[in-house]
Amino acid sequence: MRHRQAIALLALVGLFVALYLWLHALGFGGAIKCGAAGGCETVQTSQWAVFLGRPVALYGVAGYLAILIVALAALRPAALTQSNWNVMLVSLATVGVLFTAYLTYLELFVIHAICRWCVGSAVIIAAIWIVSLLSLRTPAPRTDPAASQPQPDPRV
Repeated sequence: MRHRQAIALLALVGLFVALYLWLHALGFGGAIKCGAAGGCETVQTSQWAVFLGRPVALYGVAGYLAILIVALAALRPAALTQSNWNVMLVSLATVGVLFTAYLTYLELFVIHAICRWCVGSAVIIAAIWIVSLLSLRTPAPRTDPAASQPQPDPRV
């Protein structure tokens, strides 16, 4: 359960980062706040900031939102013993990590600029991926009705 909670929290933070970048891509908020390095504007205005006709940040919003929804659904009491939720989280996080690796490659070797917001998002999705992998190794809690009922005291 703790893994799923951590994933939900990380996905919420990632969603805020992606929303900020997406709103910037839509023209809201003026110049992107990136610190002294200034690579964010270069990355966000490059030809690589659009994928299949949509801003890359929109895919981040969709990805983090999907992970958040699955993680929250997996926290329902009825879902706590079902490991298929963990598999879904690993699958979503793997897609996110692979896409982020591609985007990071573009930043480093094609655009030659680093966006701190993008690096932050990369760290968040990597953390989600690691935590989701750890969730596969953690056995689901048992819901055996006999195990949850009090056992008689053998001394009586």
